[in-house]
Amino acid sequence: MGEVRLRVLYFAAAREAAGVESEEVSLEEEGTDDRGTPYATTEALEELLLGRYPKLKDIFRTVVLAVNMDYVDKGARVKLAPGDEVALIPPIGGG
Repeated sequence: MGEVRLRVLYFAAAREAAGVESEEVSLEEEGTDDRGTPYATTEALEELLLGRYPKLKDIFRTVVLAVNMDYVDKGARVKLAPGDEVALIPPIGGG
């Protein structure tokens, strides 16, 4: 199997925890969809990022993911295609 390359964007506390604003990551291909496009999952991305940036563990349970600007339901396992953009968005406080 091949790999799936994605762009990851970090916002607010996620940016501070990772120490980067954005990056390209490669995930191992987990399968192909109906059109033959390879995919990985948000679950695999989470595992990679938490291994790479241990400080993210402190905030990850409150982070919302957005794939190509569409929010992902908490705990959902979403297929990620090559070239997808995934944003890590922590809750924003205000007052």
